[in-house]
Amino acid sequence: MEQTTTKKLMTNWRWWMVVLLFVATTVNYLDRQVLSLTWKDFIAPEFHWTDNDYGTITAIFSIVYAICMLFAGKFVDWMGTKKGYLWSIGIWSAGACLHAVCGWLTVHIEGYESAAAMTAVEAGSAAALAIASTSVWLFLAARCILALGEAGNFPAAIKVTAEYFPKKDRAFATSIFNSGASIGALIAPATIPLLAQFFKDRGVGGGWEMAFVIIGALGFIWMGFWVFMYNKPEKSRHVNKAELEYINQDYSAEENAAAAAEDEGSKKKSISLWKCFTYRQTWSFIVGKFFTDGVWWFYLFWAPAYFSDQYGYASSSGMGVALITVLYAIVTILSIFGGYLPKLFVEKKKMNPYNGRMLAMLIFAFLPLPALFAQSAGQVSVWWPAIIIGLAGAGHQAWSANLFSTIGDMFPKSAISTITGIGGMAGGIGSFFIQKGAGALFTYSENAGTAFQFLGFEGKDAGYMIVFCGCAVAYLIAWTIMKTLVPKYKQITD
Repeated sequence: MEQTTTKKLMTNWRWWMVVLLFVATTVNYLDRQVLSLTWKDFIAPEFHWTDNDYGTITAIFSIVYAICMLFAGKFVDWMGTKKGYLWSIGIWSAGACLHAVCGWLTVHIEGYESAAAMTAVEAGSAAALAIASTSVWLFLAARCILALGEAGNFPAAIKVTAEYFPKKDRAFATSIFNSGASIGALIAPATIPLLAQFFKDRGVGGGWEMAFVIIGALGFIWMGFWVFMYNKPEKSRHVNKAELEYINQDYSAEENAAAAAEDEGSKKKSISLWKCFTYRQTWSFIVGKFFTDGVWWFYLFWAPAYFSDQYGYASSSGMGVALITVLYAIVTILSIFGGYLPKLFVEKKKMNPYNGRMLAMLIFAFLPLPALFAQSAGQVSVWWPAIIIGLAGAGHQAWSANLFSTIGDMFPKSAISTITGIGGMAGGIGSFFIQKGAGALFTYSENAGTAFQFLGFEGKDAGYMIVFCGCAVAYLIAWTIMKTLVPKYKQITD
């Protein structure tokens, strides 16, 4: 009877925290997607970009994001969750808005009267190359500011999840807020190209500028909600005793007392950054991120261009919007179950959280395998690549939710953001190689034409086939190495 009453009286403020994290992650991916949805059909003609130029921009973004991730986690642990998250989203929102001035600056630096005059320059000429070079450098500057801020999102979000949820619920909570990446990617194609086209038709620059400004401004609105809604659970007036006991069920009374005494931004002793690299658990997380983050980013950054290049559906066309929307609808619907599966293993099968998570991740590692057939299936119907990439993306998001949760299983709360940052760095490095490699490969294979062949495909088709093959098997490779590094659950207590 007492247990029933306690459950009835338990507050549920932890789920409002998940809502905030979900919205922040959605905004994060909206800001990241503006470029991928506007570069091919709006920006590239204006600045004479090639696939290699775009690949360079996404690759540098990835490597800067990687470097910043190494220190972002430590920054959040040191600054505290509340202030750390505010700094993060404030910087990336400013960086997102700054993309809008790159066109204006290029016009003035290169000495043209207008963007239309730049567009009219002969393709492949020295003037066109100069325009492309200047604009790429300017976009890189804005992209680096975006990367600096976005690096703090996941370290802060994972730390909040560890603060507000017991271990058995963390993967599910993570899968919910992490689905913001899918929702952001789902909303983006239905809004961003249309925004750009709307303002272009009304003569407001090239249209793409206002898309960056409007989407970038959303982060500043979120900051107001975060200031008033977040506090540590033991300090929050919205969390009652029953909910706090539920949150802290994994820890002893002594550990709970220590957690309650820890002040926001305190200098409590934690594992040093460099000592983190001495643990196999850290390297397991690094491997999981290095091999798989770049796959997700490839789908995120290149899918709109893929459907435009290979099938002729521009991102602003009805069919282009429909393809990307269906792709990310599949990702969103299926990935939400990624966090529930290990919860099922733990509660029904009585497995420990780590073993349940690893079993779930093995299952999810098979979902990207159909990407091996994406290019071939496209010869039957353009919808098949959209469906197959959607399944692969759902596999990634489910994988990612559980991968993030392994940190909370094995490391103390004071080190969670730091480990998340280290793994994010590895993911950014992996993404750098995929983005730059893909851009260079697509430009080379397109120029080579029939002279470039792979598994029955020629030219740029062959380039896409190569990348799809690598993306398909990356998760099984990562899981095998991770299981070798950490075959059994072992918690870090230092």
